Amino acid sequence: MTPLNNNDRLKKYAAISSISVAILLTICKFVAFIKTDSLAVFSSFIDSLTDLFASLISYIAVYFSLKPASCNHRYGYGKSEALSALLQAIFVGASGVFVIFDGINRLFNPVEIVDTSIGIYIMIFSIFSTIMLVVFQTYVANKTNSLAIKADRAHYTVDFLTNSTVIISLVLVRIFGFVYFDVIAALFISAYLLYNAYDLAKESIEQITDKELSEEIRENIIKTVKMCDDVSGIHDLRTRSVGDVYYIELHLEINGLFSLKKAHDISYNVETKILEVYPNSQIIIHQDPYGVEEERLDNKFDNGCLI
Repeated sequence: MTPLNNNDRLKKYAAISSISVAILLTICKFVAFIKTDSLAVFSSFIDSLTDLFASLISYIAVYFSLKPASCNHRYGYGKSEALSALLQAIFVGASGVFVIFDGINRLFNPVEIVDTSIGIYIMIFSIFSTIMLVVFQTYVANKTNSLAIKADRAHYTVDFLTNSTVIISLVLVRIFGFVYFDVIAALFISAYLLYNAYDLAKESIEQITDKELSEEIRENIIKTVKMCDDVSGIHDLRTRSVGDVYYIELHLEINGLFSLKKAHDISYNVETKILEVYPNSQIIIHQDPYGVEEERLDNKFDNGCLI
């Protein structure tokens, strides 16, 4: 088995850490809900339950994404991360809808909130645990650009906000005895869950459907290529990302009188320059004689493409 590099190890550790924290917080919040019967605590418990599910999915996705390419999967298994993020988004969205319906029911059938102290203490503990995990996940996400870890971090960032909201709700209920504070907090958390689910689903679908890399990255690739020696032009640039790997394809325009060896050397130099800017990339370069008229991919799209 191929040994893991530093980034791959970081992704694995981050996935394991998130599962451990999710199990701990789910148990704690379930106890808090039983003791308080607070809908806000219940919504936070549901949120942690989704975090546990999401973390398990992320771990499976990271496991598959780290598998080396094979004869039947020559691009590797990187898209498993995007698929896991989409599944997480669906689960989080469904959980948000569930809590909203329960919240609406409690608006018409209020439930007395009891023993708020234990709920407050558990939510404070949850906040500190979540902060430590999010800091570590942010470090890993910045290092690896892993969509699975980013998706997991998004869950726990929301968890931090929900825990804070629940504490405020429990304090207000304790001081004023107004149970509707609890319902309002739960509805707020649910709305944020739905927003987060939409954002996560959008990013994962973009990667699954091979959306082009950002315009800034594409322009930087074009600039890098044009600065290379003996390059006359570039067209039919195509880009996409799979996990934390960029896939770049382009047609390189060079002097048609150059020998095959010379054309290869120019292409190799272009590939090296791109890798200096985007190290974790897979690059395919096709050489074209400069000035030759041919049907181009750039001209096949509805609005045309400059490159």
